[in-house]
Amino acid sequence: MAKTWFITGASRGLGAVIARQALERGDNVVATARAPEAVTQTLGERPNLLAVALDVTNEKQAIAAAEAAVERFGRIDVLINNAGFGLLGAVEEVTALEVERVYATNVFGLLAVTRAVLPHMRRQRSGHILNMSSLGGYAASAGWGVYGSTKFAVEGITEALALELKPLGIHATIVEPGFFRTDFLDARSLSVSPSKIDDYKDTVGAMRSFASTANHAQPGDPAKLAQALMVLVDASEPPVRMPFGSDTVRRIESKNAFVAQELARWRDLAVSTDGTPA
Repeated sequence: MAKTWFITGASRGLGAVIARQALERGDNVVATARAPEAVTQTLGERPNLLAVALDVTNEKQAIAAAEAAVERFGRIDVLINNAGFGLLGAVEEVTALEVERVYATNVFGLLAVTRAVLPHMRRQRSGHILNMSSLGGYAASAGWGVYGSTKFAVEGITEALALELKPLGIHATIVEPGFFRTDFLDARSLSVSPSKIDDYKDTVGAMRSFASTANHAQPGDPAKLAQALMVLVDASEPPVRMPFGSDTVRRIESKNAFVAQELARWRDLAVSTDGTPA
């Protein structure tokens, strides 16, 4: 039976690639973007495509978009919370306004869309929420502290969702792509803080230089990632956390080893705070 997908940020980049593959396998797609005409320019006019205007920071608009999806296709089977953007800069360099903007989309926007879609999934007692995190949502990197913190938040939210929704027949999965050849490093998707502190030139400065040269030279293939997501949404017992890309797998293994080693070194102090209640 054809699934109905609800995809945010679907007019370009990975969102558009996922939407196209879902459409081509015969599924229905509700593709949302701030400018829905950009969706049809990218994906064309199709009977199984509904382009909907959605600024994810507008919760009323998110509710209306979810209702339009159900009115058109009867249900929502897969939610891809894909809309988001990056922020590059040292934690000390970025401004409060820059932090507020990235959280408004990457965290509060994801929550708004999830709250809008969940009543429909609960009613049908089925569905799968895939929240786009990143390699930076599992392990921090210099220059990506604030952006990564939004993805750490997404991971915590999704882990809780998986526990809350499993008894209702609904799955939740964290998707952790590494570096893929999307437009993430383009100016439309990545905000680079203009403030620069010289003391960070060897750490954050090096990351700024890397970001300026790595665009569209990343190792990951977006089409293969989209194909993998098709497999993921068809799984009867999908994982809570799904990394994609050898770079992400290496980073997870490295962090897990570091955490285990550090815990072993400091274990005695860690457990020394236990005590018998009076």
